Amino acid sequence: MKINIPTKITIARILLIGLMIVAWFVLWIVNLATGWTSPELGDSGISLVYLIFCIVFVVASLTDSLDGYLARKWKQVTDLGKFLDPIADKMLVNATMIFIAVSWQFAPGQVASEQHGIIAFCLILMVLRDLIVDTMRFVAASKGVVVAANIFGKLKTIFQMVAIPFVLLNGWPFSYFDSSWGYGRICLILLYLATAMSVVSGIIYVYQGRGVFLGEEKKDESAS
Repeated sequence: MKINIPTKITIARILLIGLMIVAWFVLWIVNLATGWTSPELGDSGISLVYLIFCIVFVVASLTDSLDGYLARKWKQVTDLGKFLDPIADKMLVNATMIFIAVSWQFAPGQVASEQHGIIAFCLILMVLRDLIVDTMRFVAASKGVVVAANIFGKLKTIFQMVAIPFVLLNGWPFSYFDSSWGYGRICLILLYLATAMSVVSGIIYVYQGRGVFLGEEKKDESAS
């Protein structure tokens, strides 16, 4: 089977995410073995390692829009592409959120603050939401029921891809407005909005798919 360019971009994004995960693991091992911690860039509070991961995350996020745009423009939408694209999205966002949530706790020399705990709670909540919704949609699909996508789900992804880079950058540039803000209120507001959209869209998805578990297997004509 010949793989078109949009699908190749999606596959490249998955490989890039795989390299990110390997890099996180290697850096974690180095930290445990040597006690090395990432130097910060001047007085910005930005870790060099987090900056690199932020750049990779942004590049991978941009390719998410690119492959979909090219597939529609060139009329090259395929079943393989539709299958791989959401997988790549979930890998990118959820892997990064898990990394952020646990890195403060286990990185040598890092002291987790109350804000770190709040951020970790939000990130873990969004990961759990995805696990629940994806499981429900898989069960629904196996019974021939399509749970349609909703606007909150799309907004959730947008807010996540906007908020995560600012979290990786330690709230920069918002943290410069007032040193007492810590991560910067705007950064936290973006994260709270992403969490709210995640929870709301998750509730809607579960409500839409309730028929699968109640025995009302009525097929939805909408595409997800």
